[in-house]
Amino acid sequence: MVYHLDADLLPGGAFGVDVFFTISGFVITRLMLAEFARSGTVAMGPFYRRRWLRLVPALLALCAVCAVLALTTRLPGFDDAWASIGLSATFLVNIVRAGQPGAYSGDTSLLAHTWSLGVEEQFYLLWPPVLVALLRWVRPRTVLIAAAVLCLLPVFWRWYLWDPTAAHRIYNGTDTRADQLLGGALLAIVVARLHAEDRRLAALRRWSGRLAWPALAVLALLVRYLPSTHPGAWTVPLYTVGFLVTAVLTATVLAALDLSPRAPLARILSVAPLVWVGRNLSYALYLWHYPLGRLLAELGVDTWHTPVTLAASFAAATASYYLIERPLTRRKRPKPATPQDTATPAGAPLTAAPAVRGGTAD
Repeated sequence: MVYHLDADLLPGGAFGVDVFFTISGFVITRLMLAEFARSGTVAMGPFYRRRWLRLVPALLALCAVCAVLALTTRLPGFDDAWASIGLSATFLVNIVRAGQPGAYSGDTSLLAHTWSLGVEEQFYLLWPPVLVALLRWVRPRTVLIAAAVLCLLPVFWRWYLWDPTAAHRIYNGTDTRADQLLGGALLAIVVARLHAEDRRLAALRRWSGRLAWPALAVLALLVRYLPSTHPGAWTVPLYTVGFLVTAVLTATVLAALDLSPRAPLARILSVAPLVWVGRNLSYALYLWHYPLGRLLAELGVDTWHTPVTLAASFAAATASYYLIERPLTRRKRPKPATPQDTATPAGAPLTAAPAVRGGTAD
């Protein structure tokens, strides 16, 4: 958010999206593994319905507000609003941007930040069916190997595609960013496969705990100093292997948080206000800050533009949560699940009992 509002403050703020992709892959895969361990399958209809209710209504509300502003104002930033609104509402911004070798066109400028939502949603369409098929038909070890291979393929694909004119293609493509999402998914599979008494789980807990702070420090340095979206000496390594390196750093921190919940880093991030904002406002904050920053700039808010925009974004996100997101996600909500239902703890079996074809957890 700060990067979008004032890139000079955090030149590498775009790495926040890289971190987000890995977290998203981890969370979604973990939820699917937990459901499969309970029932032997993943109900894809309810899965996609939950994703739709969680993401789409809030996005459509944002698009509606932008449409009203385009109709009722003469602000230059909203002149090309309709193409951007349509592409954002259908999660296609990243595909359009990927096909533009030169400067991005105005067709996506108003809601350009929703390119990352396009990558995420397109990944959600592809990965869950693949994961369910693997869980049903092959052994857990093979699931792990397949996920690792899929995680490495985008690196070779980026090497093959690399050309200075292909930077937008690589940066915005779901296929070229899939290793970051799959890095989180791979971590979820590893944690689910290892039994609580497995020495490898203890080693993962120990080493992730040791490396979490250094990994977090490297990520912080990237965010502070490396402008990833501007050409430079780092462009080629970043756009080929760098995305995977960022995923590994993020997965290291995630593993430490998941396996060592009483460690200092986990305790810091478990502070109630942070947890509440992360769970309830983070998505809407991301949605609203970009167009609000544009709107306030065109209204002449130059002094304190960033803090004013952040405050307005929190207000809009709070309204979105209470008026749109919470009513929809709580409607017909089933009985609250226990922690064992909502997560696959370390040591939980990767496959369900009774055994499905492909064997039980080994």
